[in-house]
Amino acid sequence: MYRQTVKKTRRTRSAAGRAARLLLVALLCCTAAAAQQRKVQNKPFIDERRFHYGFTIGLHDQGVKFQNNGYTDPATGQQWLVENDRQNMGFSVGVLGEWRMSRYVALRLIPSLHFGSKHLTYRDLSTGDTRTQDMKSTYISLPLDLKVSAPRFNNYRPYVVTGINPMYDLTTGKHSYLKTKPLNLFFEIGLGCDFYLPFFKLIPELKFCIGLNDVLQKNRSDLTDPTQLIYTESVDRARTNMVILSFYFE
Repeated sequence: MYRQTVKKTRRTRSAAGRAARLLLVALLCCTAAAAQQRKVQNKPFIDERRFHYGFTIGLHDQGVKFQNNGYTDPATGQQWLVENDRQNMGFSVGVLGEWRMSRYVALRLIPSLHFGSKHLTYRDLSTGDTRTQDMKSTYISLPLDLKVSAPRFNNYRPYVVTGINPMYDLTTGKHSYLKTKPLNLFFEIGLGCDFYLPFFKLIPELKFCIGLNDVLQKNRSDLTDPTQLIYTESVDRARTNMVILSFYFE
């Protein structure tokens, strides 16, 4: 009798434990379902328009990656290395034009201006001497992006974006240690989310721009001091890059 009572008690406890676990799972499922309940949609027909327009403001970090070659000046023995040694925050502003190709795919054109600079440090390995340069940039960009969106749920809709972005630098400086070509070509990839507010649509977006071409200017006819040519001769190539955080208002 004692063993049977113990077995019944164990079975009862086991059944109670399973019931408690099932109840906990059911409560979690109900909580998740309640969190995913449909809400009243703001601007429910805004995505049905064939063309969308807006403007954008944001911040960006622009940089440049150098490939040093270890060149040594035969006359002085100097061996200079250059690097972009810090974050370079700037400001961006532009306008947005979007063509809806299908329910989930759109083509975007975003003429923009990017104001910023890149801080460079030069180090002479032979003496330990250092020099710095602020390479200011004002880019005019004309990115053409393909936007692929998920289905809308309530008042948000995530998406991914990719495309090509040609940029032209208006402020490539003369008489500086290094000079870059004005034309840059970037490959872009990023992600964002459409937030549907009562009176407009807010779209935060993070985008990575990877430079595709060598922007180092090897022809330095602008230099009046021939000894400064050593900085250009010490670098084989340079590629620019940008990380852009944008806020679109539509």
